[in-house]
Amino acid sequence: MSKMRIALIEDHDLTRVGIRTALQQRDEIEIVGEAANAADGLKLLNALHPDVAIVDIGLPDKDGIELTREVKSMTGAEDLSGTKVLILTLRDNKEAVLAAFAAGADSYCMKDTKYDNLLEAVRVTYNGNAWIDPAIARIVLQQAQQNPPKSESATTEAKSGHKTSNGAEPEDTIEPYTLTERELEVLQLIVEGCSNAIIAERLYITVGTVKTHVRNILNKLCADDRTQAAVRALRSGLVG
Repeated sequence: MSKMRIALIEDHDLTRVGIRTALQQRDEIEIVGEAANAADGLKLLNALHPDVAIVDIGLPDKDGIELTREVKSMTGAEDLSGTKVLILTLRDNKEAVLAAFAAGADSYCMKDTKYDNLLEAVRVTYNGNAWIDPAIARIVLQQAQQNPPKSESATTEAKSGHKTSNGAEPEDTIEPYTLTERELEVLQLIVEGCSNAIIAERLYITVGTVKTHVRNILNKLCADDRTQAAVRALRSGLVG
């Protein structure tokens, strides 16, 4: 089985060493390189073309969002479209989240997350899907509920294919979809970790109805799981 080739771009030495040490415990992961700033990080990515780049949002010379934008816009001899970007940060504010995904970030993880969550984020990102920290997903959904008119005619991106410089899919798009107010309520409770039974109790509906809403939400957002649904809501223009 081929290993996941990971690059770390993080300016704090202890944090970088900690992440490297933790990930290297897994046989399926290989740390191919490290950098402490954006300039060296870009050179590293161009030289090694890793599968996933874990990028700190607060780099000293250029923030991780701008670095992500540059990585995603590279074409020709320096094409880095095969490298997925996992933003790592302590910032969970709405502006940072929106900017990161607008720049083309594939996943967004908090630095204070548990090791198992970071490992899962790396795996999901490596497999071509988006991973978003649950705390950030709540921000996504809150923003969605504040912009209901926009949600009625939003188009989400396809699950695969190359991205343009702004992170959008140039070809394989998904037809417009509409999330109802009830579906947004169910989606928010899912992100908060509620079971189908608890959702049914809070919304005064049956468990069977909850299951139907969940199925419809995933279908409309073309998402494989609940976390991915929140990411697609953000990236497609449903929020933002």
